[in-house]
This record gives sequence, structure tokens and C-alpha cells, in this order.
Amino acid sequence: MNYQNWAGNFTYGATEMIYPESVEHLQQLVKEHGKIKVSGSGHTFNAITDTNGIFVSLRHWNRMLALTEERGTVTVEGGITYGELCAELAPTDYALHNLASLPHITVAGAVATATHGSGSRNGSLAAAVEGIELVDANGELHTFSRGDAEFAGVVVNLGALGIVTKLTLNVVPAYPVRQFVYENLPLSQLEENAEGIFTDAYSVSLFTDWQQPRFHQVWTKCREEDGVSYAGHADYYGALPATAPVHPLPDMHAENCTEQLGKPGMWHERLAHFRMEFTPSAGKELQSEYLMPREHVYEAALAVHQLREHLAPILFVSELRTIAADDLWLSPFCDQPSVAFHFTWRDDWQAVERVLPLLEAALAPFHARPHWGKLFTVPADVLQGQFDKLPQFRKLIDKYDPNGKFSNAFLDTYVRPARTSR
Repeated sequence: MNYQNWAGNFTYGATEMIYPESVEHLQQLVKEHGKIKVSGSGHTFNAITDTNGIFVSLRHWNRMLALTEERGTVTVEGGITYGELCAELAPTDYALHNLASLPHITVAGAVATATHGSGSRNGSLAAAVEGIELVDANGELHTFSRGDAEFAGVVVNLGALGIVTKLTLNVVPAYPVRQFVYENLPLSQLEENAEGIFTDAYSVSLFTDWQQPRFHQVWTKCREEDGVSYAGHADYYGALPATAPVHPLPDMHAENCTEQLGKPGMWHERLAHFRMEFTPSAGKELQSEYLMPREHVYEAALAVHQLREHLAPILFVSELRTIAADDLWLSPFCDQPSVAFHFTWRDDWQAVERVLPLLEAALAPFHARPHWGKLFTVPADVLQGQFDKLPQFRKLIDKYDPNGKFSNAFLDTYVRPARTSR
């Protein structure tokens, strides 16, 4: 049987899929097999989760195990998705600090690749982790807590250290959110007003196809403490309020998007762009994303706009978001308040592969790092040079997976040192 990712652009080399019944069963599977990986939700677009051994699915390990109010944490199993966790947290008085655009992805997979939501004061989804439990290549179970010497290296682990069985996340008091969309923000506003544009609301996303010097939509997700933005603006730095619900792709219906027009709802009903019950895709698509220091947003946007003729035939839409710095070794946001330039491409890898080097060259002066789980052509030596803590992470690999049981061609190329590759 062939196993494919969510987008259908990648076929994995796994020979079978096994559903472990318990941690003990999982440990036994790890001991018995020379190559093994977790299939997750399949929402990566490259070979980072590939294996020529077996896949294990933790799809049925999707429970919220404990909500510890005095510590402000929730502990979940390794197969739970954000949509499932939101459903569990919704009846309580607690919430997550942020969500990605899609609620369909697994918590463990999002954390392992430093997937993020939006908000200049909001860390990535991995930044919420307080504890993590995983099975290493010897089948041994390990737990790590914030403050432990190896914790900052283990959280964003790229699947290279083991199989995550549990995660403990910070929670905050539940909060309502209003979502407003504004249309036609001039790109030139980023030169003087980038800070205001991205900090005016709790979460801000700018959408464009780069064909004009403007963002056709600005999505703002506002909490009461955001002040005036919670009631909406008549003018958002030159962008005007949308008068009807919209989709980031102008030719698609907004029914699969979360509520807009300022209608109040709880955090889990607004922070994602797309509703859990709908498939958000425009059809088959590919994705790339580059993350860089926030101060470069205007110059980087101008550089991408210069490539508009190359982008036009293959780009569905691009999204800009900001993310707070964290201290996680392989996070693109490690010690760096960042802006993300996301690209949703048409399903034409040959055409995308020709454009990516042009895009990456345009963004190189701004020290752009690619998202670990999306498509890029950045050379391995360049990528490795962008992560100062990579040598320390390699020592963790030597400790928890010395023979490369969890490795694959992607990790051998971009992460594992040549001397320990198998």
C-alpha cells in the first residue's frame, strides 16, 4: 500500500502502518524494527517524516489526559490534533495561547517542526510546551520538563530523537475573540507602520498574490485587551473593512473559514482561519515558508514583489505573519522575533522548483530560514549555518538515536552529522 501526505505530492516509502495499542506495545515495535517513524497528520510537504521501514500511527492516542489548573497546564496524548484538543478544552475555563491556520494538524507534529500561529507577542506552538515524553531508539521512555538541560533541544525535534507519546502544554484563561477582515492595504504602509500593523491586534495576517503593491486582505483576531481594535476600525492603515465574509483566495467561498465581521466567539472558534469541519485546501496544493527577523519585513516584501511575474503562474496566495522569539534550539524563532512569508502554490512541483531558488536568493539578504516541514531548495550547508545550536542537537541524536533508526534522507542531508549518518 502507498502512503501519501495530506497534499498528495509525496509518497512515503513505509512498508506498512501499525497502530500500537499501548506505550509498551510502541516500545516493543521500536525495539523490533530497524527503521520506524510516526505518520502524524501528513501535513508536511517534504520528506522529513519519510521512512523505508514502518509507520506507526498514534491516531487513536487522541485524549486530553489532565488539566492541571494550579500549574496552568494540559497534558495530551501524542496523536491528538489541535481541533480535538480545542473540543476538549472548550467546556473548561482554559485555552491555548494560539493556534495555527489549520486545526487539523497534530500537536506533536506541529511542535516538532516549530509550526506557528500569528501575533507579535505570541510564541510558536512549540513555545507552549512545558513537558514532553518520548520513546528513544532503544525503546526506552524519557520525560523532559522546562528547565531541564536538554529540554530546549528536545521540543523542536524534527522526529529525529524518538516518538513523542505525551505533551504538556501551558494554558491560559479562556478568552473571546472578534475577527475583522480589511481589504487593500498598501504595501508601502509596511515601511513606516509595520510595528503598528502587526501589533494592533492579538493576531494579524496579511494576504497577497504579489501582483499589485498591496495586500488584498488583512485578517485581525482581536481580544478585549487589544483596545479599539476589538470593536474594529473604519480604516486600517489605508485598508477598509470587508462588508461580507471572505476567503483568503478571492474566488473561493468563505463557508469553510472561521466567523468574521466582528462576531464574537471563543478563542477556539476564531484563532484558526479554517473551521475544523471543512477541508481548507483550494484543491491540491504545495506550500513553502520562510522566516526572518521582523525588522526586514518591508524590504523583504519589496524583494518578493519584484518577482511577481515569476510567481503569477503558480501562486495561489501568500500570507505574512509575525511570531515572538523563543529559546528552542531548532526553532526558526530561536532568539529572534520573526516574520513569516508563506506561499501556497499550485500543484506543479517542476514549476515551483524553478521559482524557489529565485525566491530564496531574493530573501537571502534577510537571513530567511525555511520552515522545516515545507518545500525549499536551500542548500544543506546554508541551512545548517542558520542554526547555532545544531551541533548541540546532533549530540542529542548521538545519545537517543545513534544508529539512525528515526532518520531518513532528509534528516541525513540537513540535520544529522555525516560521521553518525547510517
